[in-house]
Amino acid sequence: MILKTSTTFTHANFKLSTGKTLPTLTLAYETWGILNTKGSNAILLCHGYTNHPHAGGDTNGWAHNLLGPGKAIDTDQYFVVCSNMLGSAFGSSGPSSFNPETGKPYGPDFPKYNTVDMIAAQRLLVDDLGINQLKAVIGYSYGGHLAFLWGATYPNRMRALVPIAGVIERQTSNKDIVRLRSQFEDCAGWNGGHYYGNEELPGGVRDKMLAIRIETLMNYGFGTFLSETIENLAERTRIIHDRAENWATQFDANALAIIYEAGIASKADAGAIKAPLLNVLANSDNVVNIGLGKPTVALLNSHGVNATFHEIDTRYGHTGPMLDAVKWANTLSKFLASTP
Repeated sequence: MILKTSTTFTHANFKLSTGKTLPTLTLAYETWGILNTKGSNAILLCHGYTNHPHAGGDTNGWAHNLLGPGKAIDTDQYFVVCSNMLGSAFGSSGPSSFNPETGKPYGPDFPKYNTVDMIAAQRLLVDDLGINQLKAVIGYSYGGHLAFLWGATYPNRMRALVPIAGVIERQTSNKDIVRLRSQFEDCAGWNGGHYYGNEELPGGVRDKMLAIRIETLMNYGFGTFLSETIENLAERTRIIHDRAENWATQFDANALAIIYEAGIASKADAGAIKAPLLNVLANSDNVVNIGLGKPTVALLNSHGVNATFHEIDTRYGHTGPMLDAVKWANTLSKFLASTP
């Protein structure tokens, strides 16, 4: 489901690292700011696991506290691009896309791919926009890993890297995928993943997606944020439910598994990274442990990378870098300004 604020880029016969070929690659994306005549002021944003390309422009943008005129990612200075990752459900090629061989959604039959295919698809978009070298690649959560991977795979295509709440090496296993898929097996109308048209059945996929999203929002620290900003419990519960329901009506259950699976054994080669790097983690994050920050930076430093670590003191867990952006926005602004 493409967002109203997004546009699309297409590329024919996109070859995947797994040996498969997508007849048509589609990436939904959004931009802010103006690309300068040299094409040198572009920043690529990489979103999280189940997020979308709408990063700013209004308060619905996942990075709106950091992105905009006069903000840390200043759209008066920079041309900013955020694309919906390959396999996702907000307008890019993924399980909900139509399979040209059947005329129906791919579902679980969407071709297997890896994280390197995600960034290869983004690179094609960047090329199409006329950008030879990015000012920076900034990624949050799963997108933080993609930022590391961009730096290792295309070391000459950016002048700075900012992984936020991300890891240089993902620890996803096949057991995680089995556990994730098993959550849907008892859903009404699941049909082995070919559930399209059955979403609204009682006890079906939509109900399961709603429950998953509510749990995720609470685990990621959004519940803590609401408890400190909204006194009324009923209002907090309504906000959580409405936000989860909005996501559940748009996201694809098969995409949950295929994106996660793409990250199995995904590791960015620290020795291949060249660009200066700012590694940002929150001290209350229960998804990416704060203890990974300094060792990652030390590893990069040992390979000659000018890498620094910034710890955010926040109560808002994995969502802290976005919800508590004021606590580190100046650090990000200075880091971007320090790179040529």
